[in-house]
Amino acid sequence: MGGFRVGIGYDVHRLEPGLPLTLGGVSLSHPQGLRAHSDGDALAHAIGDALLGAMALGDLGAHFPDTDPQFRGVSSLTLLERIRGLLRERGARVVNVDSTLILESPRIQPHVVEMRARLAGALGVEPEWISVKATTNERLGAVGREEGIAAMAVALVEVDAR
Repeated sequence: MGGFRVGIGYDVHRLEPGLPLTLGGVSLSHPQGLRAHSDGDALAHAIGDALLGAMALGDLGAHFPDTDPQFRGVSSLTLLERIRGLLRERGARVVNVDSTLILESPRIQPHVVEMRARLAGALGVEPEWISVKATTNERLGAVGREEGIAAMAVALVEVDAR
């Protein structure tokens, strides 16, 4: 059945000193990075979960388990490319994504254009169809204490009538 489907995604990772920080496929200079089996890109993970959810395909962990050594340190853009392939196999395509990072630092605005371009490239859409925003947690909770970074996303997918 053709039409449109919407999915939501959420991800959070713990910050730890000395690890690399990658968000939206962009390496950022920061004294802490995200602890994860993959590259820990919480933004890409939230987007991936939103896309999988739109197609009722489960979540990131079901497709790319942290127990599988082939995904150790993998770029989350690679995971998004694979999700794009899953959608394509089902006659679906990404229409647009709206995403928000929740973090106290680093500042994201200087990197938004590059993030949008990298995410769009992995998803096979134009950057104008990918929104990346950021907000703080007003120093409240674990994210506010800079113990982690969270991200959420909404994705719209179009499915061809077959």
